[in-house]
Amino acid sequence: MGDRKVHNRKQTIDGIEQAIEQLQASQGKLSISAVAKMAGVTPALIHNTYPDLAEKIRGLVGKATRTQRDAKHSALVREREINRTLRQELVETRATIAKLASVNQTLLNEMAVLKGIATGKVVAILRAREPSSESSPR
Repeated sequence: MGDRKVHNRKQTIDGIEQAIEQLQASQGKLSISAVAKMAGVTPALIHNTYPDLAEKIRGLVGKATRTQRDAKHSALVREREINRTLRQELVETRATIAKLASVNQTLLNEMAVLKGIATGKVVAILRAREPSSESSPR
């Protein structure tokens, strides 16, 4: 009868380990309950009778959680850097637009004056400076 218990224990351990491997391979949710269900045992059996396997599962769950967290953190850092670059580009683009708007308005004003002069509707009022009597040397 002792051999039968050893044999059953070995089969149960093998079944639990196979369930762990299958859940990892299928990218399924890894938990003690999921492993127990797949192995055909109760979660309490894994917790109480096979604490080393329970700890292995907890470790794998923790690693999976850490891996996911680290991947998300890396993605967040990358996206923040992209966001920072885009914000800087936006500031530079707005400054360029403001400069171009100013140049554009100046050119529009010049063009309106030149069109007026060309059509004779605007008279140039600027005259050459005449020497004034106050500023001329005596």
